Amino acid sequence: MNANELTIADARDALARGELSAVDLTMACLTAIDAGTPLNAFVHATPEIALDQARAADARRGAGAGALNGIPLGIKDLFCTRGVASQAASNILRGFKPEYESTVTSKLFEAGAVMLGKLNMDEFAMGSSNETSCYGDAVNPWKVDDRRLTPGGSSGGSAAAVAADLCLAATGTDTGGSIRQPAAFTGIVGIKPTYGRVSRWGIVAFASSLDQAGPMTKSVRDAAILLGAMAGHDPKDSTSADIPVPDFEAALTGDIRGKKIGIPREYRMEGMPAEIEALWARGREMLADAGAEIVDISLPHTKYALPAYYVIAPAEASSNLARYDGVRYGHRARLGQGDGIVDMYEKTRAEGFGKEVQRRVMIGTYVLSAGFYDAYYNRARKVRALIKRDFDEAFAAGVDAILTPATPSSAFGLGEMADADPVAMYLNDVFTVTVNLAGLPGISVPVGLDAKGLPLGLQLIGRPWDEAGLLNHAHVLERAAGFVEKPRKWW
Repeated sequence: MNANELTIADARDALARGELSAVDLTMACLTAIDAGTPLNAFVHATPEIALDQARAADARRGAGAGALNGIPLGIKDLFCTRGVASQAASNILRGFKPEYESTVTSKLFEAGAVMLGKLNMDEFAMGSSNETSCYGDAVNPWKVDDRRLTPGGSSGGSAAAVAADLCLAATGTDTGGSIRQPAAFTGIVGIKPTYGRVSRWGIVAFASSLDQAGPMTKSVRDAAILLGAMAGHDPKDSTSADIPVPDFEAALTGDIRGKKIGIPREYRMEGMPAEIEALWARGREMLADAGAEIVDISLPHTKYALPAYYVIAPAEASSNLARYDGVRYGHRARLGQGDGIVDMYEKTRAEGFGKEVQRRVMIGTYVLSAGFYDAYYNRARKVRALIKRDFDEAFAAGVDAILTPATPSSAFGLGEMADADPVAMYLNDVFTVTVNLAGLPGISVPVGLDAKGLPLGLQLIGRPWDEAGLLNHAHVLERAAGFVEKPRKWW
């Protein structure tokens, strides 16, 4: 096994035993990144920074070294990194190099992590297939025919890089499923923490009441280790919760006897593929075999989740993206003689934003406009409260976690849905958006392969602030499923 194929936990142990140096580990990843160019996962490589950080990690090995000392990670292009391009995969931020570090990357560096570079994503995190990026499509390392498959979105570059062993783990962000859906499409683990568990400061905003950063890893144990380093209160983020961060790794006892797992009847969608239904049934059996009690529950407002999400998220996006106007930073359009400030705004935004971002900004501006605010935005907010109440009632009735499919299908081909009705693409988020609307933690765990040989995942949804319990349930599911398949190296 090459060093870049290790999990965080195994690499940590090898580093501690002196069998491997951080420089060796980093070099193995940099070599894999060079070979992985066809995947278009890394869009800003930072080998000099990585090797400097690796040498520093080797120098401080031993007592006092952080939990991630010497562990090479990929960072989604949505996280601001000091002096390194951070452009949210958008032409409007071309050339932008922040003078500050996001709280998440600061915490990772304090824990000793090594940054290999920045990862591809959908523009401003708006997309489910990584086809809206100014860098071009990221490509799924899983290949079963002559098509190039999507790695999912918006954290598609993160998912592809972890699945292809270009890095040991990566950061992602999740606004409506952007960690969990790509994790399911690429056969890795992805967790969206409770809203407020991880600081949003220094992460380019999409929809501020929905966005949450989280880990994308090769195993549930790695997710626990990485989340422990990312999480914590941040006074710079007013939505960050001042709640202690437990030892997530220590919570992986593998014992869920007597725990109640809810199965929401509303997630049995009409037209659900038989393979997804069978996978879900298998997941229920695996958890029951581990001693959990399986109970049917109702989340009656689920059917309104997608419409509510696609009102709230674009509304917040139109407000957040108003700052990209060509005045302060980023792209500024070339102006003609006689052009005024309004012309500059219009030309800059038309040139800088891609079609999907423009679509969502226009939808968001419309639903917030006078005459439509009550009809759309206010109504969506009320629906969101009802969706949250559904989950609250299920948890109040004693449910410890909820099991659902992660995606309505396995990965589809790049270009296959790009020109279709955008609503068809939005339906990829059908199982994941409720979790963001309710502010809950959710995790995708790879459980099997479909008939074509592509990975499929199941989602577990946890109680607010109970990432520890959620990770333990996921650990049991992972162990029972025994998913060890990796993509064949075609690139």
